[in-house]
Amino acid sequence: MSIAHPTSPGPSVVVGCTGIVAEGVKRAFGDVRAVDGVTFSAPSGAVTALIGPNGSGKTTLLLVLAGLLRPDAGTARVGGFDIVTENLAARASVGWMPDSFGTWDALTCREILLTFASAYGLSPEAGRRRAASLFEQLHLTEFAERPARVLSRGQKQRLGLARALVHDPCVLLLDEPASGLDPRSRIELRDLLRDLAQEGKTVLVSSHVLSELEEVYDHAVFLSKGRTVEATAVDARTAERGWRLDALDPVALRTFLANAGIPWARSSGGEVIVQLAGTDSAMQLVRAAVAAGVALHTIAPVAGRLEEAYLALDEERK
Repeated sequence: MSIAHPTSPGPSVVVGCTGIVAEGVKRAFGDVRAVDGVTFSAPSGAVTALIGPNGSGKTTLLLVLAGLLRPDAGTARVGGFDIVTENLAARASVGWMPDSFGTWDALTCREILLTFASAYGLSPEAGRRRAASLFEQLHLTEFAERPARVLSRGQKQRLGLARALVHDPCVLLLDEPASGLDPRSRIELRDLLRDLAQEGKTVLVSSHVLSELEEVYDHAVFLSKGRTVEATAVDARTAERGWRLDALDPVALRTFLANAGIPWARSSGGEVIVQLAGTDSAMQLVRAAVAAGVALHTIAPVAGRLEEAYLALDEERK
């Protein structure tokens, strides 16, 4: 199951691209059930975040959806195609970017993109135009004629994204795409993912950098021990968020909270942590504190919504 971002815009849809629909997908390696009955959907025109602790099955699920691993059970349709019975068509509709970037180190970046463009059926001229466009879009133009072996980790990540986009797929499967990117490149990646979703593409992205996903996701799918976690279980744990409070007079703040019947806890830094339903509740608390003569100089969420959900999942594993 999944949850929606509270401020996500209405998606546009690419005609003929129906996103991702998975039902009861399973994949085991010997006695290890890496994916154990996953059911979820990722719509067109949206960025869906795939979230879970290490070992929860995220990468295995992405490999199954990319058509690179055959599921042991269950069904999945990617871009409208069944990943088993219509494997080639499903794979042609997918742009796949693995976490571990493999490339031909002796080839130039341009040669790599042109090779993949040709493999996907683009004509030589169309491939050259597409490569030039992606190099400009991903700030790789100056590296186009350089061999891949001289690229930094972040530059290889950008080349991997270009490789995933070369055939203009309607579905993107991205495993840790922000890994190795500098802060500016991370911001540009967020903007690019939003643009791709606005074009109507289906973007499914796995990342442990939850703050990056917080800025871009429309929906989130949570995995734990190879299974999708019920949305109600996540929402119940994240309906209220922790807020960090500090005041010029800490004693007055704690007295105010006690008189207002608001439970609080002390953080490791000595600040007060309270659970509030959202921004409106936080503003009400600020107004009440001011009316009571308590001068707050800090009020901020302890963590983003995705981080809260991740922590809830981690707690469930214990």
